[in-house]
Amino acid sequence: MSVASSVLVPYASYLRVYEPLAAFPEPERSHWARYARRPRTPGAQEELRRSLADLLPTPPVLVPVHESGEAFVAHLDGVVVICPWRTRLRGWLALEELVAEGYPGPVLDAMLPPVVRAQVAADHERWLARNPDARPWIRTAVWQVPVRWFALFGDEDRQYEPGVRKGGAGEEAGAGAGRAPVLRYRTTMAQARRRLARTLRALRESIDDGPMTEGLVEVGRWLEEFHPRALVELDFGGLVHAVPEEWLAEERSAAQLAEGIAALRAGDGEAAGEAYGRLAERWRTIRDLRFAN
Repeated sequence: MSVASSVLVPYASYLRVYEPLAAFPEPERSHWARYARRPRTPGAQEELRRSLADLLPTPPVLVPVHESGEAFVAHLDGVVVICPWRTRLRGWLALEELVAEGYPGPVLDAMLPPVVRAQVAADHERWLARNPDARPWIRTAVWQVPVRWFALFGDEDRQYEPGVRKGGAGEEAGAGAGRAPVLRYRTTMAQARRRLARTLRALRESIDDGPMTEGLVEVGRWLEEFHPRALVELDFGGLVHAVPEEWLAEERSAAQLAEGIAALRAGDGEAAGEAYGRLAERWRTIRDLRFAN
């Protein structure tokens, strides 16, 4: 493994959907059934390392030439559920978002040469003509978890595993460099859709439509594309490397958002505003780390 590919690539969070095998047509269903029986499957850091390695050549490989055959695997009530990486599709979408952010032309051209961007855009357009209904199973956010994502989860869905440092107490012999902390939320698709609908109803009955409402509507449309017996996961991913473990241990954003929505339903706009303000400020401090030395 190269030096570049062995470096942790942090600071991104993920919203993922895992679908049961029955949601996939053949021959993809058989592929994922065999894949799920592997003794080990790669994780998010390995996907990011591979993507980073593609950016090293000159010119950089902005989007893989072939779609990934990898996936994340989980279990829901004893049933195998699959979240395909679809790295190529997500690469195209990420490039569109990067261009839309309005970077100065010289900066964007230095990072991503115009001729390479044009070729990638043309490849995407041809691919979309053959796959008009394609959608990613994974959404990514950098240096934050979008507040609207927490509307899909309850505090009871929270799963936190403290990190284990090399040579730290409780580490098994030979465990290597230790283990990073893990923070994620997991719920069923039915629960995620139900919570999102309740949140939207509370917002629309109490305040005018705004960015929060529009964002929830967009997430809801995305969720409707998937199997009703799917698993929905919010993974803090590489963000766990950017904040102290004490911050992670105390993180209760889903509960805070639920508190604000409950206040809205009760007609207490002031309490709702205070709850949301605390939540927004908590995440603003994380986003600001992006510009720290």
